[in-house]
This record gives sequence, structure tokens and C-alpha cells, in this order.
Amino acid sequence: MTQAAHAYRYLRSSVLDDRHGHLGLETSGGATPFGEVAHPRFFEGWLTAPSAAAAALLAVADVAAARYYQPQLRASLDPVVTANGDRLRFESFSGCGGVYARLDVLEAGLDGGEIGHGTTNVDVNVPLRDALGRLGPAEPLRLAVGPESLEVTTLDGPLLEKKVPLPDRWLRGFAETQVVAAGFDLRAELPAAEAVRFLRSLTAGPGGRARGTTGATQWVVPAGRLLRPTSRPVSGAVCLPGAQRLVALQRVLRHARTLRVYGPQLTAGDTRPTSSAWEIGLPGMRLTLTLSPDPARGFSGEGGVLDALAAAGSEQDAELIAVLLAWEPRVDVAELAEEAGLSPQRVRAALTRLGTAGQVGYDTAEAAFFHRQLPYDAGRGESCNPRLRAARALVAAGAVRPEADGSTLVLVEDHVQRVRRAADGSLGCTCLWWARYRGGRGPCKHVLAVGLAAGAAASTVVNDAKELAAR
Repeated sequence: MTQAAHAYRYLRSSVLDDRHGHLGLETSGGATPFGEVAHPRFFEGWLTAPSAAAAALLAVADVAAARYYQPQLRASLDPVVTANGDRLRFESFSGCGGVYARLDVLEAGLDGGEIGHGTTNVDVNVPLRDALGRLGPAEPLRLAVGPESLEVTTLDGPLLEKKVPLPDRWLRGFAETQVVAAGFDLRAELPAAEAVRFLRSLTAGPGGRARGTTGATQWVVPAGRLLRPTSRPVSGAVCLPGAQRLVALQRVLRHARTLRVYGPQLTAGDTRPTSSAWEIGLPGMRLTLTLSPDPARGFSGEGGVLDALAAAGSEQDAELIAVLLAWEPRVDVAELAEEAGLSPQRVRAALTRLGTAGQVGYDTAEAAFFHRQLPYDAGRGESCNPRLRAARALVAAGAVRPEADGSTLVLVEDHVQRVRRAADGSLGCTCLWWARYRGGRGPCKHVLAVGLAAGAAASTVVNDAKELAAR
């Protein structure tokens, strides 16, 4: 597993001053409309539901510090905060790469301050977590995201520094979750009482441990204003892969107003587990946990971004779209397409590609992409996808050979794989990867190689035509 060291540099530790009702979240280096800033300041004002906000922030921090698979290994990342002008989004990823958490503090949840634009990390330390856990239900709370004054931001001053490993699979996980979530629809909505009853029914015993084994996959199906378990994935059912991974939601149950559940449309006869998203509606806020299809399976291997990365021209399209983004809370694909002079399909591919650099997320509640700026370079997302690297190597070696019957042979060392096009236009392969996943975890390297070769051939034809026309 490839990983790089990343340093969070804060002016001081984040602190909750409960005597004066002030929560100061310190920021590390981040991106803003004015470029990179060492310690950006995004907001100062009151939280309209302080107790609920404190519990929800703790839930996001819980996920950042957790490993739901192989829990004996350490995991600790400081949450990411993005200011979108009308809301603050706090995001985290579990150490095992299988749970993504996001808290959206909406305009109704904030009072008395202007919300800025940009993305940074915030310090969430153990003393702060303890203090947030002690916050009383009726205590007012003023929130500051960023340092108290710009005068103290000096190059010479002492800094609080945390060095953490950032595995490539976490970057890939952030990229894959926005592709996965974009395929979700709202499947169920429960009122507060039923939401609490259902989520509490998933836990039993000390520590809030989930019923059954940690890797158990369950299915639930809407029944009016309820969710009931089902033994198999019937129409309308939602997968709950590893119920113990929802334990962070226990933090906010006393503040819950609704539970909304999102998942993909199930294919008839397909019993494979799927991802799902579980959103708790709070006063002026939403807390969402998105689960990978299995506790032992992180989002990084889902392969949903590969087609967009391999699409001809997607790199140039992504560069254009990146210029047009401005930390919008809702990215309008049709509007972007008109502004950029591209088709909506190409815009979506470009947004997916930008997601591999941490520049785009997806909000299931609003069924829309949003802009953020994680500290990753644009090319890293492609370089850390081994299937795409292998596919490019096959094309470069001349291993892709079209056949007269419309299929394509791909020569791989001492054997041959055959790629065929189905009646619906999709490509299938004779390799073991395809036999095992049937496209459920993205294309195999052979299908990718065929697509890359076809795109290169089409580009050559277009360029030759342009050259002839210019003569």
C-alpha cells in the first residue's frame, strides 16, 4: 500500500471554552479563492443547535479515528472542512477505507457570521473531544473556524504539528464515494421515533456493538414509515453491510428528526452486497455515513472512476471544468455544460476525474456534486490506480488486437484474453476478474485497454481528417 507523510500544521490546538461558550477549530493549510493559505478563516458565529452540532462533530471525528476492519491497527485523520458560502461541510474517512462521514451544517444551523469559501483540515484532539462530550443541552456555543486574528499567523511562531500517513487508498476512497453516491436514490424516510427505534435495534450489549458478526450483510426494505429486515435483496431493498459501522450515528440519536436511506437500484437476480448511505436529519444539519459493500472491502477498489479516467479528452475537459468551479454547494451539470461548451456526459466524466484529485464530492440529499479542494495533485488519482496503469502498458506494448468477428484479443504475457461487446454495448472479458465481479467493481485491465486503444484510434482518424482538410 503506497502512502505519503502529510503534516497538519496548526497555530495551536482547537479548544472548547465552555465558560464563555466558544468553540475554536484551528485550521491547517488549505485552498481558498485567493490561493493557498496557511491557516484560513472561514466562519465566526453562533451554532443554532449547539448540542446537536457538538454530537455530530464528534461522530465525524469518531469515523476519522476508527478502523471497522482490522480495528487493532491505528487510524487518525483530522476531519476536512469545506466552506461553500452557504454551509460548512465536515468530512472524514475511516482508517480502513470503508466508511465515509459528512456533516453538512446548513445556513439554518449557523447564525451571525459570513461563511467563506475554501477547504482545510481542522484539529480535533482528545481534550476537545472530551469537552464536546460534556457540553450541556441548553448551553449556547459560538463557533470559529480558523485563527482568532490574522496577526498571529507568522512564519516564525511556534506551530502545533501532526504528521500522519496518507495512504493512496484514502484518496481513491474519496474519489470512489462520489461516483458510488451519484448512483443512489432515496429509498426510505423514517420519522424521528422510528429512526431512533430502528438504529437502536441494530445494537445490543455494551459498547453499542452490532448484533451478529461484524462482517454480516443485512438487507432492509421500506414498509410504510418503517424499515423491516428481509432475507434477500428484493425490489426496493437497501443493503446494510456491517451494521456495526453505523455506531457513530448513536451520538446524535437524541437530536434526530429523520432517517433517510439511499441506495442503488437493484438488478433482478443479483444478490451481491452494495453500498448505501444513511442520513440523520438534525436541526439545521445533516449527518451522513456512506458504507462500502463489505467491512473488509474499502471504497478504493470499486473502480467506478476508471472509465472516466480512461475516456479520451477527459483530462483536458477536467482542466476546463476545474477553472469554472468556485466552491459551489451545488454543481449544476447542465449549466456547466453550457458554459464549457461540452456535453453533460463529458462534464460528468470531467467531474469524476476531478474527484480523483479530491476536488469534487457528491451530496446524496441534494443529488448534486459540490466543490472542495483536498491537498492532492491532479495526477495522483490516475497514478495510484493499478488497473489503469496496467491497461496503458498493454496498449503501449501493442497487445490489443481487433478480430474480424468484432471481438478483441488482448495478449498478456503467455496467455490471451478476449473482450466482446454485448447487445447493450457493454464490454465483457474472459479473465478471472470479470468472471468474479461482472463489472461490479469497474472494468478489468483488458476492457480498459480495449477502450484506450479505440479512443486512440478514433483520435488518429480525427487528426488525419483535419490534416487533409487543411491541405
